[in-house]
Amino acid sequence: MTIIVHHLENSRSQRILWMLEEIGLPYEIRRYERDRRTMLAPRELRAVHPLGKSPVIEDSDDPGRVIAETGAIVEYLVDKADGRLGAPANRDGALAYRFWLHYAEGSMMPPLLVKLVLTRIPLIGNRVAKRLQPMIDVHLDFVEAALTTRQWFAGGAITAADIMMSFPLEAARGRAGLDVSRPHTITWLDRIHARPAYRRALAAGGPYAYA
Repeated sequence: MTIIVHHLENSRSQRILWMLEEIGLPYEIRRYERDRRTMLAPRELRAVHPLGKSPVIEDSDDPGRVIAETGAIVEYLVDKADGRLGAPANRDGALAYRFWLHYAEGSMMPPLLVKLVLTRIPLIGNRVAKRLQPMIDVHLDFVEAALTTRQWFAGGAITAADIMMSFPLEAARGRAGLDVSRPHTITWLDRIHARPAYRRALAAGGPYAYA
């Protein structure tokens, strides 16, 4: 059994490599580079999935099935690994797990992405992007408050919710004001970056600007 990861540099797919290292499933990487002018994914990814986005995985145990969307992939891998990194057994932990798993892409990532796009528009882009910062600060304060009472997003142990939250928080530190003024969040980032599985995934995946 091998999971094939269609991996785009500096993208959400780095989380899937980390997830696979944490749960110990064998995988193979197929690498793609961004267009140096547009920074978009290459057209070759459309041959894998119609949306032409990464991450996308294939499972040698289920030939022909292609799975896209980071959250869906993460949940698929939790099932594949018999529940490892899945929801805690207690109800509070399970509800927190489900919330953060979906919050990462559903609520936190959109304003970060809009800000990135705006900063690439000449002349007015940076000025307009600054208006988004108060909205992003609401999210950063919300995350910081959550991490004052626990080490991990769903409680006392790492789960797939932490893996999902890694990319938006790494992106926020790189371009949206996350710094030592929110110490619990920075400590959480340092904690995940120190994990051996994270380091192995980083070495396997190649260049990643947000670590």
